[in-house]
Amino acid sequence: MAQSSKRLSEYLESEIARGAFPGAQYVVGERGQIIAEDALGYAVVEPERIAATVDTIYDIASLTKPLVTSLLAIILSERGVIDLNAPISDYLSEFKGEAGINDNRPITLKRLLTHTSGLPNWRPLYLEAESPARVPAVIARIATESREQSSPLQLVYSDLNYILLGVAFERATGERLDHLARREIFEPLDLKNTMFNPPPELKRRIAATERGQEFEQANALALIAESENLKIGGGTSHASPSYSSDMVQSQSSPSLHAFSTSAPRHAWREDIIWGEVHDGNAYFMGGVSGHAGLFSTAREVFRIADQVLQGSQLVKAVSLDLFTENLTPGFDTARSIGWILASTKGCSAGPSLPPTVIGHNGFTGTSVWMDPGRRRMCVLLTNRVHPKVSAVDIKCVRQRFNTLAMEE
Repeated sequence: MAQSSKRLSEYLESEIARGAFPGAQYVVGERGQIIAEDALGYAVVEPERIAATVDTIYDIASLTKPLVTSLLAIILSERGVIDLNAPISDYLSEFKGEAGINDNRPITLKRLLTHTSGLPNWRPLYLEAESPARVPAVIARIATESREQSSPLQLVYSDLNYILLGVAFERATGERLDHLARREIFEPLDLKNTMFNPPPELKRRIAATERGQEFEQANALALIAESENLKIGGGTSHASPSYSSDMVQSQSSPSLHAFSTSAPRHAWREDIIWGEVHDGNAYFMGGVSGHAGLFSTAREVFRIADQVLQGSQLVKAVSLDLFTENLTPGFDTARSIGWILASTKGCSAGPSLPPTVIGHNGFTGTSVWMDPGRRRMCVLLTNRVHPKVSAVDIKCVRQRFNTLAMEE
């Protein structure tokens, strides 16, 4: 085990003391080597208290997008299994005949990977789909609704993009996404604590998240209310509740129509979510999705993230620029395949980090930021949604942590 950083540990202890999160785990490293790590506070405070350790496993939420889905996208593309420039309709029959959203270009895999498909940021698919198998069809319907709007194409960070990508990879390979990830990423890197759907025997090593789904339920009910208002009033709306507090870009959405009456009545979770995925859509899809569902430790997140930098074991050197190059010029948000660039104004990298730094956040309180040129990386895992989602500004915490970590 590497030594802890006095400055980083003291800073995170101060945030724990003020209630930003019950516990934290971090790793700071350079050129593939961990130089500082620590665990502080508690992994669980309800229904009992369990201290966080460097072996605590966290629900890393949206870090699933860059660490699994975008990495698999490049691996499968290099092998010719998928074509990043191909329309999603080549892989998902539900999109046959669909041109695009808000313009005449098709929705390609690359547009999904860079969040330029035009799909809205979030929808409670478990209220609209009769079953997980129907999720792509529901998103295709949402795409049609979006295309009917006359607003210009926007960059909208969207879980729906990566949900589609996960299903597309499964159909292209004939394998489930978690099996693909295990064979192509986890096993080659010899990862022992990274997985979807952790087995019950690991529960006491896992950081707990929210009590029930109060925050997500409130967003879902707000969408339903908006939908009902549209039906009654016949007007249109371009604002939707935002599920992710980590978003820094536009959050517009198409008009919302009635939710599916054929979808089963949803049973909201009420107890502490512990040992199973926090995200509602990922939970509905059996814990395995392209946008969320991954569990890991800071050490192993560090190992996976290092695969998008020079010296990668999994990706050819010629493909690495796809992870670091700004593929969305002209938009307010600078994005590569799977990652956001620190040149994006207001992002959680922090103003002191170079604009070439890349990173990503997870709603549960997780983040990875790295400097590709120097191969420096900082990983912060917290369960800031435990036992409930608070009003603490996690972006400021990340910015300060990243600044201290890069100095380290």
